[in-house]
Amino acid sequence: MGMERGHRFEVPFEQAFPAGLVLNGQVEPDNEFQENRNAPPRQKVDEATGLRRWKAVFSDPGYAKEAEASIKVIFLSDVQPVPTTEEFMPGCGMRPVVLEGLQVSPVVTGQDKFKRLGWMYFATGFAAAQSSPASSGKSARRGGESAASSAEAA
Repeated sequence: MGMERGHRFEVPFEQAFPAGLVLNGQVEPDNEFQENRNAPPRQKVDEATGLRRWKAVFSDPGYAKEAEASIKVIFLSDVQPVPTTEEFMPGCGMRPVVLEGLQVSPVVTGQDKFKRLGWMYFATGFAAAQSSPASSGKSARRGGESAASSAEAA
C-alpha cells in the first residue's frame, strides 16, 4: 500500500519559495461552513494534529501570472500566528514573511481536461525574516502550482 491520502511532506521554505513570500492581509480563523448564517462560527480543527486551523493568502513574487502567484496557506496552531515583520508601508497589509514548519500535500486541481497536480500548503507559524530569499540568486519555481491548487479538496 502507498501513502495515505492527505500525506504531508516537509519542505524547506527556501526550496518552496525561492523568491520569498508576501502576506496579503491578515491571518484569519479557518471556519467551518454553516448553512445557518446566524449560528456562531466554528473553527476547523486539523484531523492529523488536533490543532486549530488558521488561513492566510500570500503572493509569490517569483510568478508573473496572477493565478499562479496567489497562494493559500493553512496554519496549524492553538493560537493565531502573528507575522514577525513590518509592512512595506504602514496600513497596506502587505509584508514579506518566512514560514516555519512548512509542509505540502499534493492535490488534483482544475476541471475536466485541465486537471493537474497542485499543492496545499501548511505551516506552524512565522519565522523572523533574516534576509530576503530573493537575494540568494535562485530562480527555480514550484512545478504545477496555480491558484486553484491552494483550494482544499472537498
